[in-house]
Amino acid sequence: MDLDLMRELSVRTDSRIVLLVLDGLGGLPVEPGGKTELEAAETPNLDSLAAASDLGLSRPVAAGVSPGSGPGHLALFGYDPLRYRVGRGVLSALGVGFELGRNDLAARINFATRDGSGKISDRRAGRIPSGEASKLVDALNEEVRLEGVQTFVVHEKEHRAVVIFRGEGLSDALTDTDPQRTGLEPLPVEPTDGSAEAKRSAALANAFVEEANRVLEGRHPKANTVLLRGFGMHPALPSFEEVYGLRAAAIAAYPMYKGLARLAGMELLEEGEGIEGEIETLRESWERGYDFFFIHVKPTDAAGEDGDFGRKARIIEEVDGLLPRILELEPDVLAVTGDHATPAKLKSHSWHGVPFLLHSPYTLPTARSFGERSCAGGSLGVFPAQEIMGYLMGHALKLNRYGA
Repeated sequence: MDLDLMRELSVRTDSRIVLLVLDGLGGLPVEPGGKTELEAAETPNLDSLAAASDLGLSRPVAAGVSPGSGPGHLALFGYDPLRYRVGRGVLSALGVGFELGRNDLAARINFATRDGSGKISDRRAGRIPSGEASKLVDALNEEVRLEGVQTFVVHEKEHRAVVIFRGEGLSDALTDTDPQRTGLEPLPVEPTDGSAEAKRSAALANAFVEEANRVLEGRHPKANTVLLRGFGMHPALPSFEEVYGLRAAAIAAYPMYKGLARLAGMELLEEGEGIEGEIETLRESWERGYDFFFIHVKPTDAAGEDGDFGRKARIIEEVDGLLPRILELEPDVLAVTGDHATPAKLKSHSWHGVPFLLHSPYTLPTARSFGERSCAGGSLGVFPAQEIMGYLMGHALKLNRYGA
């Protein structure tokens, strides 16, 4: 989508938009001819809404490309993820409230389990509780020292943390250490260009991993190493206010998605407990002058990554049961979608189309249910996720006519 065109055409109105994102919503049948997680879930409210809505399948990045959560959300917000490349470490740092300097280098940490042969047996250290992970973070901050830079390790949630390197002459042109599969050894950080800054930054990152392994040895039965991914430095991203003229608010439990929202210039609202608490925050904030609400639901993605088809379907059913509370607010535009697919069959993000539902008074309904197959035959067809904000703005009557 052309952000300059959005700036030119956007107009402020009293209409309100809700974008409800079920992380990793898209799925696949476990057996040929079966149902996806969304299709298998009992979703009377979503199905009823779909019968009065536009449906489609969005493509987050490009055909066949499995997106990370960062690129997936950037596309949802209308930013070209191939142009605006934001390292996951940046999003994690911003999400935990770290004031990231323009020259800081950030990387996402996964505490992980390394077996006696040096191979990764669990990329998430059994999803250790936050209380246990926080103690490990404290130990890293106390004991890791690198020559020429300061390091800050901040806990994010459960097995996740973020490390920030602060010093002169750093670069984010670096590869990850995460092999993405168990049974493999961690990868060394490598520079992706020939600059002196990238070579120095790779050496520092590898030294950090080595020091972290020393500090973690024997401290925890599962979290005995760290995997680094998503190296990044603070990007210049035009804000929602600047591009769309929206006063936007975000309701998200996980720090990384708070970071995405902050990067886009959204105001972070204090979320309640669980999915129900997030919906309650929306209701409490409805009359506070916002005209765009982004609500992020994480557990669908976690269930997909765990390969738990039934749990993912049950989480979708939980969202369905809470949907009437959103509809009672009578948003002018309501969209329900995901940032990418996370089929339980694959236990990972995938390139498959993401179901998209858009409800407003100006839709052309074509189906009776909300699922991948219904969306594939919907009035919007298969389209780039970057176009979603254009659809939302248009249906909210927030775009002026283009040309004479």
